Amino acid sequence: MLPYYLGCPSWSDAAWRGDLYPLDARQPDFLGLYAQVFNAVEGNTTFYARPAPDTVRRWAASMPQGFRFCAKLHRDISHGGDLREQLEAALSVRQLLAPLGERVTPYWLQLPALFGPARLPELAFFLEGWGDTALAVEVRHPQFFSKGDEERALNRLLLDRGVERICLDSRALFSCGWDDPAVRHAQAKKPRLPLRPTAFSSSPQLRFIGHPELAANDSFMAPWLDKVAAWIELGLVPCVFLHTPDNRLAPQLARRFHQQLGQRLPGLPALPELSLPAAAEQLDLL
Repeated sequence: MLPYYLGCPSWSDAAWRGDLYPLDARQPDFLGLYAQVFNAVEGNTTFYARPAPDTVRRWAASMPQGFRFCAKLHRDISHGGDLREQLEAALSVRQLLAPLGERVTPYWLQLPALFGPARLPELAFFLEGWGDTALAVEVRHPQFFSKGDEERALNRLLLDRGVERICLDSRALFSCGWDDPAVRHAQAKKPRLPLRPTAFSSSPQLRFIGHPELAANDSFMAPWLDKVAAWIELGLVPCVFLHTPDNRLAPQLARRFHQQLGQRLPGLPALPELSLPAAAEQLDLL
């Protein structure tokens, strides 16, 4: 059993056939296969669409009890105006995902760059109404990274309520100068902000947005590997999610992170490897 949670932005990438999944894997089987290797997933799917109740029940049947699904609240909640008016919709998402039980933890509230210090009263109201269910918040407004009163006010609000501040590191992505559509798209979409390696709860959250060349990530991952190892040694249980520009190599980057973490934590169990018989069979036919 791993002492932390590790995963990718989703489980549904068909491009992972032949790497993470067998070449003949069917889309409905992806989640069950994914959960045999990784023990967490960043819940991007719930940011873009609310799943049907039957879909949630299928997820519950495929996710092991120790799995973690960090479900993002839908963008019409986080990006839909005054947060005080979105609380009822947020609570309805919790009800929708209730069949997943404790596997949904923490929920994520990913706020847009326009959500600045003047709107902190909205966030305070939202957190009060949200209650004790684990929640992590990602902010993108520059003043929340200024080390001034605005950032201190945000940190006090989250820390007092045990709400995690999500750590986002996009340095490796922006170090890439490739003239590649996937890289350009990712650089246009992802924020470029200072690092904030915070741990406001027992489960710090890290999103690492990587370079498309796996080895180019090593120098950027190294401080996080030290930090994650230190958190684990303190008894915390971090969640770590690895991205690449089009996420085709996200599973490989996650494996690389885990392998290098094992160099800092002797005895760390290896990640399981799925056998890929379909890939071997097809290679024999070439």
